Amino acid sequence: MPLRAFPVLYAKDVERVAGFYVALGFAEHARLPGPDGSPGFVGLRRDGAELAVTTEDSPRMLAGVEPGPGPRHELFVYVEDVDAALAGVGGAGGSVLKDAADMPWGERVGFVADPEGNVVSLAAPVAGAAT
Repeated sequence: MPLRAFPVLYAKDVERVAGFYVALGFAEHARLPGPDGSPGFVGLRRDGAELAVTTEDSPRMLAGVEPGPGPRHELFVYVEDVDAALAGVGGAGGSVLKDAADMPWGERVGFVADPEGNVVSLAAPVAGAAT
């Protein structure tokens, strides 16, 4: 089995946060129940990218640490059409933080928050730009 690495997001509502990323084109590949039977871990994949969503109790139970206030990271997700993806964020439970703009490095980037406030950059190459 090849070695992999992927981010794990801590969430109050695992199902809702995982659904947000499904709306961005990720597909669920793993699901484990939490102690109360609700989703405790959802593994997601899109092409070669992976991420997981787990309960915010997970770091307490498994590593003995308290998750701090967020955001503590930014997830950078490539999409086919940034403006269309931004338009769909509200329907997936997220919110737009900053509208899309063409960046000097040749990508169009917009910033959104998932349903629990995690920062997500949505990006695509600018047509005709070398990246």
